[in-house]
Amino acid sequence: MSYPPQLWDGVVRRLAADLPAFTVDAWIHPLVADVEEAGLRITCPSTFHRERLRDRFLGQINACASAEAGGPVAVELLVADSAPSPEPARADRNGVLAPPARMQSVPADRRQHPGPRPQRPVQRAFSYTFDSFVVGPCNALAREASYAIAHGNQANLNLLYLKSETGLGKTHLARAIVRESDAGRARRARYASAETFTNEFMQAIRGKQMEDFKRRYRRDCDLLVLEDVPFLESKTATQLELFHTLTHLLDVGACVVITGSCLPRAIPGIDARLASQMTAGLVAELEFPDARVRRRILRSKAASGGVGLPDDCLDLLVERARGNVRELEGVLIQLVSTASLLKRSIDIALTEAALRKLDDNRPVARRLAARAVIEAVATFFQTTPEALASRSRRRDVLVPRQLAMYLCRRFTDAPVAEIAGHFGRNHTAVTNAERVVSRAMLERAPLRYQDEALCERLDQLEQSSTGPHR
Repeated sequence: MSYPPQLWDGVVRRLAADLPAFTVDAWIHPLVADVEEAGLRITCPSTFHRERLRDRFLGQINACASAEAGGPVAVELLVADSAPSPEPARADRNGVLAPPARMQSVPADRRQHPGPRPQRPVQRAFSYTFDSFVVGPCNALAREASYAIAHGNQANLNLLYLKSETGLGKTHLARAIVRESDAGRARRARYASAETFTNEFMQAIRGKQMEDFKRRYRRDCDLLVLEDVPFLESKTATQLELFHTLTHLLDVGACVVITGSCLPRAIPGIDARLASQMTAGLVAELEFPDARVRRRILRSKAASGGVGLPDDCLDLLVERARGNVRELEGVLIQLVSTASLLKRSIDIALTEAALRKLDDNRPVARRLAARAVIEAVATFFQTTPEALASRSRRRDVLVPRQLAMYLCRRFTDAPVAEIAGHFGRNHTAVTNAERVVSRAMLERAPLRYQDEALCERLDQLEQSSTGPHR
C-alpha cells in the first residue's frame, strides 16, 4: 500500500490534539519519520526514548496513523545510531539544504513525479546533545556539571539543580543528560516533569498501585531527571512523596537532576525539608546570553539546518534579538522560512521584517496602574481586591487572582515585585501565575473567554484614561 508523504504530519497533528503540549515537545517532536511503502519508520534519538515511546505512545501513534491513512499502518521504531546513513544534502540557491533522497529503491511512478517535501530549515529534533549546546560564561558551569553527571566524571556529584528563566537551555541540558547517560553508561534513567510525577503519583494512589510507582522512581532508577519543580507549589502530598523518593535515590548512590525557573525556597507552599534537599548538591544557574554567545547560537542553529547567513544579516540579528535562546531560534525560523517560501535570498530587508515580527510578538507596554487592573478583575468576578490578596486557595478566588497577576503583567509597566506586593506575595507567585494561566488558556475555553472580556474592558479603560496607545 502506498502512503501519502504527509502521513506523519497528520499523525503529529492528531497527537497534539490528544496529548499535553509538554508531552508532544518532549517525546514526539524529537522523532524523525520516513514514510515508506511498508509503513512508517520512526527514528528515536536514543534507546531510552524508543523504549519510552514503545511503552507509552506506540498504541496512540498506530491509531493516529491508521486514522490518517484510512487503514492499518505498520510502524517501526529505530534508534538514531542504527538508522541508515543519509546521503549528503545539497544546498539550493537560497542557501537552504534540500532533503536527501532515500538510499533504497523507490517505485518508478514516485521517482518520475516526486511530491514536494516540506523543508525544515532550522530543526529542534536533534538539538538535545552536549555537542549542540553553545557554551559561554552565561552557562558554562551548568553545562560542565550536566556533562559530568551524564558521564560519571565526578564521583561526589550526584545532585544537580539547574535554575534559569524560560528558554535559556535547562531543558536542553536535562534531555542531553538522559540521552548521553543512556547511550554511554548502563544506567536506568527516568525523565519526567513535575506535572508528570504528580499525575502518576495521584493515579497510583487512586489505582492502589503505589508499589509500581515506587519501583519506577526508586528501585528501577539510577538517574532521575525532574523538570519544572515550581509546578509542585502547595501540592503537599506530592512534595512528601518526592522528598522520600529523592532521599532513597541519594542514599543508594543514584543521581538526581532537577530544573526550575526559581530556587526551591522561592516556591510558594514548598516543604522546607524538600527545598533544602533539592539544593543540597550543586546549584548551577543559566543566564541570558551575551552578544558573543548569541552569535554562536545563531551560527550553530543556522548551520544545523544548512542555512547560509550573510554576515551583515547575522550582525543585525545579534544586535537586535537579545532575548532567550528560544526567541533567537524563533526569529531565525521566521527569517529562513520566509526566504524559503518566497524563494528569495536572505538579505537585510528580510532580516528586518523577521525582527519586526519578533517585536510585534512581545507584550506591548501598557500604562495602566496595577491597582486599576486588579480592581477591574475583582469587579468582573464580583469580588474585591482584598479577597484576591487573601490566602484562600478556593478555586473561585485562586483563578481570578492568577488572572489578575497575568493581566497586570500585560497591561502595566509595574515590576514583578510591585505586582506581587499588591497580593501580599513574592515575585515567584506572579511568574508562576503567568505560566499557569498561559498554559490553561490553551486547554480551557471558558478561561479564554474571560481573558478576552477582561482585555476588552482594560483596553477601554486604558483608552479612556490616556487615549489610544501606540
